[in-house]
Amino acid sequence: MSTGIKERAAERKYDAIVVGSGPNGLSAAITIARAGHSVLVVEAEATIGGGARSGELTLPGFIHDLGSAVHPLGRSSSFFESLPLHEHGLEWIHPDAPLAHPLDNGSAPLMERSIEGTAERLGADGRAYRNLMAPLAEDWRKISPAVLGPPRPPRHPLALTRFAVLAIRPATMLARDLFDGEEARSLFAGIAAHSVSALELPMTSAAALVLGTIGHVSGWPFPRGGAGKIADALAGHLCSLGGEIITHSPVASLDELPPTRAVLLDVTPRQVVRIAGGRLPGSYRRRLERYRYGPGAFKLDWALDGPIPWTASECLRAGTVHVGGTLTEIAEAERQMARGRIPEQPFVLLAQQTLADPTRAPQGKHTAWAYCHVPNGATVDMTERIERQIERFAPGFRERILARCVTSPAQLERQNANLIGGDIAGGSMDLRQFFARPTLHSVPYATPVPGLYICSSSTPPGGGVHGLCGHLAARAAVRYSLG
Repeated sequence: MSTGIKERAAERKYDAIVVGSGPNGLSAAITIARAGHSVLVVEAEATIGGGARSGELTLPGFIHDLGSAVHPLGRSSSFFESLPLHEHGLEWIHPDAPLAHPLDNGSAPLMERSIEGTAERLGADGRAYRNLMAPLAEDWRKISPAVLGPPRPPRHPLALTRFAVLAIRPATMLARDLFDGEEARSLFAGIAAHSVSALELPMTSAAALVLGTIGHVSGWPFPRGGAGKIADALAGHLCSLGGEIITHSPVASLDELPPTRAVLLDVTPRQVVRIAGGRLPGSYRRRLERYRYGPGAFKLDWALDGPIPWTASECLRAGTVHVGGTLTEIAEAERQMARGRIPEQPFVLLAQQTLADPTRAPQGKHTAWAYCHVPNGATVDMTERIERQIERFAPGFRERILARCVTSPAQLERQNANLIGGDIAGGSMDLRQFFARPTLHSVPYATPVPGLYICSSSTPPGGGVHGLCGHLAARAAVRYSLG
């Protein structure tokens, strides 16, 4: 038992202990505190936040996000919406347009906040885009509880069926069936690539439909001052409810924790096996050991002497830029990655927050954040490949680099133990693990050990900064262990 935990255990007894202070861990603790129970959050690192942290990675005065950077799921999270996070300093900033996707001909289709504005830029494919997205946006309040929640009978089966018929299809197939032009196809493919899967696989359209719909319903914003502001606001609200947090307190075993009625682990299955040890029944332990992790991420952060000099000026309106070219090119890059190979022309997800949030850099300067998908645990340095892709659509980009921070999959895991092999999604999000996450169970957050729950992104609804995994796990803990 760490010194910090020992000291707190000597002072008082807690109804629940949450291990890990990422957005899911903090959300779990808030849910428990709101139910009237005492709760302690135990964090191994010096700072809270997990995948929602910020810091000066390059030069003084340049604020970069260590993990997540753009938060469509955070802004649209029903749980976050229920909290007074603005009272604790969280301010969402919306760029002029959520997303741009530059092409070699100098154009860049934009996902505008409005469906109509997006459709107008897609020429002959505008009607098809409007017909695809308008019904989803209209039905989003009916669809989202099923998409962003635990498996359960849907309250609006017709709306969900309409969504599922599209979502289950491979992204390459749906894009080619719906759209004739490269602008619409590439825009759809870039959003679908957030699935971190080969785009020929079933269910890859789901990412494009969910994130695209959210872009129109609530945008793709980011917090003023950095992603760490999300964790700070969650922690501030938790403390206002009487919850407590300690840092510098790694937990290697459940035996290190003081007696409590419920323990919630904001960790992935591999770590659950290590921490719970012999307490797990053999059959359940083996199922957790078979849990599959997804591809990794190779991340770059830059301090820049000016904005990125995109050939397509439309890109300067967007908070997020998808850099990868055509549908065919993006599909090939993700196919190579899924097969365990290193793509020569990777698909790059880039954020340029300082265009809308100048607080993150000295006056007149800028930051940029980007990553590409690589095989889990890959050791190849992708810096040249990523920067070459950006330079392809923004000649002169390298000349504006003042400093860069390179973060490999292994370094991502060292910064955040949940990012196994650089996997930023808490495990593969393929068809099987969409329904069996981390195992197939009516209450996926509960383990066979009484009072022990999993609340990380390895549980439904999966990856993203939305707090719903923690919130739903805590609701189960309150019902079955604390009620």
